Amino acid sequence: MTTTLSPHPSLAGRPHASANVRLGLICDFAEENWPSMDLVADMLWDQLQGQAPDEVRGRRIQPHMVRCFQRLPLLGQERFAWNADRLLARFWHYPRVLRRQRDDFDCFHIADHSYAHLVHELPRDRTGVYCHDLDTFRCLLEPQVEPRPPWFRAMTRHILRGMQQAAVVFCSTQLTIDRILKLGLVDAARLIYAPYGIAPEFRTPTDSTDKEIHGVKRPFLLHVGSCIPRKRMDVLLEVFAALRQKRPGLYLVQVGGQWTAAQQRQIDQHRLGPAIRQLRGLDRKSLAVLYRRAAIVLLPSEAEGFGLPVIEALACGAVVVASDIPVVRKVGGDGTVYCSVANVNSWVETIDRLLASPDFAPDRQKRIAQAQRFSWEKHAAIILEAYQKLASGVA
Repeated sequence: MTTTLSPHPSLAGRPHASANVRLGLICDFAEENWPSMDLVADMLWDQLQGQAPDEVRGRRIQPHMVRCFQRLPLLGQERFAWNADRLLARFWHYPRVLRRQRDDFDCFHIADHSYAHLVHELPRDRTGVYCHDLDTFRCLLEPQVEPRPPWFRAMTRHILRGMQQAAVVFCSTQLTIDRILKLGLVDAARLIYAPYGIAPEFRTPTDSTDKEIHGVKRPFLLHVGSCIPRKRMDVLLEVFAALRQKRPGLYLVQVGGQWTAAQQRQIDQHRLGPAIRQLRGLDRKSLAVLYRRAAIVLLPSEAEGFGLPVIEALACGAVVVASDIPVVRKVGGDGTVYCSVANVNSWVETIDRLLASPDFAPDRQKRIAQAQRFSWEKHAAIILEAYQKLASGVA
């Protein structure tokens, strides 16, 4: 049903004011290739277009990342040049793009909190930010854990202040909301719980037509995500090395990351190279195939903002073993098997038992039912309602 809205007081007298909300969806640069951030923006956009065409008229805002330093001789292939271009694009080019469009929309939604500095360029009382986790701000919140130079902390503080000045801040978990409140970063009235959902590719069973992906051999364990420290790739590799001693025919597939030098040394030390495949740039359909074909999906992280691979894997009917941390407990529920963080022996024993006796895992229907609690339709409805209130001046 279409909702009739009155314009926000700050919109009075503006041209093209209308009953439905004109929403600008601010996305990450595609060139940065952050699959999880791209997924969240894509799913929100699809839902807004498919479910509420009479309530929202929007447009994706996603300029191309201008490459300057990467074109310079000698610097072009260096990591420095890539990072320099990212900073220039985020803090100079993107703000210039938004300044030209700030009057074209009733409200703006920043899909990734690491772009929250863009709030400074927009009407703050009509701009929202989705805060996926607080990792971006760790150098300010936990400087002893992540020490950074003064310029980096100043940049991060600028991003954090942008999020703090937004009219609404959406979060994927109640745990993130609780931590924001405990730290006094944003007041409770502006925080909104809007959990993620399951993309269609993970809901539709297609085992009968699934094709092999990049020649991955079975049986294999699967990890999906980056290789940053909190993902505990060191634990994953130690666990896999121990399992290979018991099961020489077992393989490991890692999707989405890039091994660090230390992780590569660990792989070499245990002579795991021939048994590991690392894949990047997969589309969701290909990823769903891997979830369905994996013997077990692993998430050994010591911290997560949400744990999206858990519900994606469960939706595909996969067996999931994950770290026993509060956020993953909330997401995985009783459809997931849990092990203590970094307890290699516990992980090895649990996985070995599951490989020998799959019935040890929660049954398939329970796994799928847990995933079905999450919906992008609900996610989009929550966000749209918030912007309808902003646009109509409802507190």
